[in-house]
Amino acid sequence: MMTQFWTTTPLDEMTPIQWESLCDGCGKCCLNKIIDDETDELYYTNAACHLLDADSCSCRRYIERFKYVPECTAITPANISELTWLPDSCAYRRLYLGKALPSWHPLLTGDKQAMHAAGISVQGKTVNEMKVKYLEDCIVLWPLLDVE
Repeated sequence: MMTQFWTTTPLDEMTPIQWESLCDGCGKCCLNKIIDDETDELYYTNAACHLLDADSCSCRRYIERFKYVPECTAITPANISELTWLPDSCAYRRLYLGKALPSWHPLLTGDKQAMHAAGISVQGKTVNEMKVKYLEDCIVLWPLLDVE
């Protein structure tokens, strides 16, 4: 059985490969979000970054994404505490908060199929941000779904 490094290695001591492998590949961080100026309330939309492959839920240009989307946020051990917009289902957020990985996580199942089947990923639920006129018309609640 594979060692569950995420249960024994602090986030800030993980290798880059370990850190990257924590990403379940759901694509929720690639959704456009709206913050209400008056209430600071966060709203998710189904408008996804134009680099997101809606079928695989992966970035088409991950390595060079900042060249195409300068405002893209790198999730790192140094900034995880500040990224309160990450959904509760996010492995980075879960581990930071002392929670376990959910049973559908690819590190536990070996692939993304259980995550897709649980409805956690953005697969089949998004529109390309380039086709959206008003983000306010795209607000959705499903990204907040946290199974387990």
